[in-house]
Amino acid sequence: MSRLCKLTTMFFLLAVSALYAGDAFMGNYEGEYKTDAYDVGSIFAQVIAEGNGSYRAVFRVGYNDKDAPGGSLVGHKEGKKVVFDGSIDVSYDLGGTYDVKGEIADSKFTGHFSGSEASGNITMNKIEKKSPTLGAKAPQGAIVLFDGKNLNHWKGVKGGKAKWKLVQGGAMQVTKGSIISKEKFGDCKIHVEFRTPFMPKARGQKRGNSGVYVQGRYEVQVLDSFGLEGKDNECGGIYKVAAPKVNACLPPLQWQTYDITFHAAKFDNTGKKIKNAIITIEHNGILIHDQTEIPRLTSGAINKDESKAGGLMLQDHHNPVQYRNIWVLPL
Repeated sequence: MSRLCKLTTMFFLLAVSALYAGDAFMGNYEGEYKTDAYDVGSIFAQVIAEGNGSYRAVFRVGYNDKDAPGGSLVGHKEGKKVVFDGSIDVSYDLGGTYDVKGEIADSKFTGHFSGSEASGNITMNKIEKKSPTLGAKAPQGAIVLFDGKNLNHWKGVKGGKAKWKLVQGGAMQVTKGSIISKEKFGDCKIHVEFRTPFMPKARGQKRGNSGVYVQGRYEVQVLDSFGLEGKDNECGGIYKVAAPKVNACLPPLQWQTYDITFHAAKFDNTGKKIKNAIITIEHNGILIHDQTEIPRLTSGAINKDESKAGGLMLQDHHNPVQYRNIWVLPL
């Protein structure tokens, strides 16, 4: 190997390592607020790293066994803490605009709020949520497409061998083109585990983008959409067809799951389509699509004949997303 090739490889590995290095402040926080009038409620925050020491905290506020959006705050890193100072809007009960001053330090989010309806204090602790189906074993009759050992069940979409990289933890990492399973499927159940890289300066479709294409035709978007609205082009969306019922994303770097039940489009004896494909998806154990019809192919589809079985395709969208523990159970 030439010196230039060695240097190129070294810089590539360092760059990828940085994308999986993590951040001490981003993640989920849960706790309670207490008003000066002794009202107590639950409060949740998703803290998103946005690069250059900037963070955004997206709040939900609970009261009387309900919870609702509570706006967001921008914060900045100061030494070993992140400091927030701004206003949030709460939509009901103790609703209104509140001035909030707070900070994150040592995995705790503390602060004070004041507004026309109430004032008081916030205390939250950082928590790590996990999918209940993480590590799910393939049931009897399932075809294990990837167990961390090799890429024998995959090929390049444009032909030839799958060239994705095997990495630590029994995973494979996106590189050098999309791949598709050699096996083809009709009605089936699918289990896929994935994690997005840490790309704090990236936005939108440039932040941990990939996709799981059922039958190589219908994309379930993979993206770092932690803390976002949950649109049809964000994580969990059937791309540009249907938005998830709820944004169930975990932060980048955490392993996530898709558990998919798929029923292929149906055709009569003349070849006329009589029923659209139908999909049910649980993202990290949370139902985000329930018997959702897919009336058309999504962009990037390859096998366009919906009357035939198709392989499971994983997309290369130029971000080093990782996958592991993939199996399909034909129905």
